[in-house]
Amino acid sequence: MNPARPITVLLADDHRIVREGLRKLLESESDIEVVGEAATGRQAVEITARLRPDVVVMDIAMPRLNGLEAARRILETDPAARVLVLSAHSDDAYVEKVMELGAAGYLIKQTSARCLAEAVREVRKGKPYFSPSVARQRGRLRRETLDRRGRSRAGKVRLTPRETEVLQLVAEGAANKQVAGELGISVKTVEKHRNSLMRKLDIHDTASLTRYAIAAGVIESNVQLTIL
Repeated sequence: MNPARPITVLLADDHRIVREGLRKLLESESDIEVVGEAATGRQAVEITARLRPDVVVMDIAMPRLNGLEAARRILETDPAARVLVLSAHSDDAYVEKVMELGAAGYLIKQTSARCLAEAVREVRKGKPYFSPSVARQRGRLRRETLDRRGRSRAGKVRLTPRETEVLQLVAEGAANKQVAGELGISVKTVEKHRNSLMRKLDIHDTASLTRYAIAAGVIESNVQLTIL
């Protein structure tokens, strides 16, 4: 049996010493291979299009094109791309802006080597991943939001069993065709259920649908809670 293909990673950070450190950390893992580096956001977009890495580890503060805009362009071109943001900033505004773009996870630069490797593996599987401190912060914000809304719209909105199944699969990252195959229904029917979900929940994009599914307990966020 052939060994599994390593997870390919592109490192995007304007500081060479940071890229060298990240490369050393990741390449100490037998299942991860760094296939490229970018010093600017524009380079990150261009190299991602050319190399198609499994995961892009992206800094926010970069010249020529900041990491947020670079991530937006990458995900606009390839919605299935996995962008893992690595930043020195952990305030709510940065984190929420990144997640609204569709990034797969958010790590602060003080994250341990073990967390970085785990994050790369998890986002490659299509699962979200956050630094422990960011995870706690998001959990607090989510609880506050649910409290303000009367705990959760889940108690006010009644979804059919099929809608709940579609919600879970979509939130787990499945495309309409995959959902259709999993549930044994047509793609057109999946689209009908998705439209119904968004109308009932007053949600208009997949990222928000995923956040709702996590908040409502339909799926687990798979957040790591290890203390740094």
